[in-house]
Amino acid sequence: MTHWVNTTHDWAASVDRDHLNAIRADADRYAPGGVLHLVLEVLAYADDEAESAGERGVCSVRLYDDGSIAIADNGRGTDTRVDEQGKVVKKPVMATKDLRFFDDPSAPLLPDGHPRRGMSVVAALSDWLVHTNRRTNGSWTQRYEHGIPVTSLDPIDSDGSTGTTVRFRPSYGEVVDLTPYLRFPHLDIRSLRKK
Repeated sequence: MTHWVNTTHDWAASVDRDHLNAIRADADRYAPGGVLHLVLEVLAYADDEAESAGERGVCSVRLYDDGSIAIADNGRGTDTRVDEQGKVVKKPVMATKDLRFFDDPSAPLLPDGHPRRGMSVVAALSDWLVHTNRRTNGSWTQRYEHGIPVTSLDPIDSDGSTGTTVRFRPSYGEVVDLTPYLRFPHLDIRSLRKK
């Protein structure tokens, strides 16, 4: 992995506990507005994916009665590679720092007017998060608790699609009306509530 180029995250480690602890210690700084900001952090990745593909992406936001939220997109899925030992390795987006935004005082603003920090903020500030990743070369899922992986990268059957689903239950806060904020330049977003 030492020869893999780090563009958004450092491939050398799958978990940065100090980083996750710092987020949890200052949640109001990293997720001002609580749940809304967490949703927007996830949507920003789907928007990036659609922009890089040069097309309009489709994304859904589903609210569940248990307080969890699932955001699914139709992109390529999170970058997943095979290391020198033949082990599948997923880009560590959930449990390490986003090199583009986290420490950048001029990070782009999300639709809530607060700076983008990265997906690790969502994972760190959630009781649990399940990242399901579908790519053309395979599909996997992994569960996190407070940003720490508690399962391995488990293969799942392909359903013929590609994309990412992030389902998480925020550790604090309540869902507000998301509708005014669901605007990203490269995404068509549907918001659904599960009964």
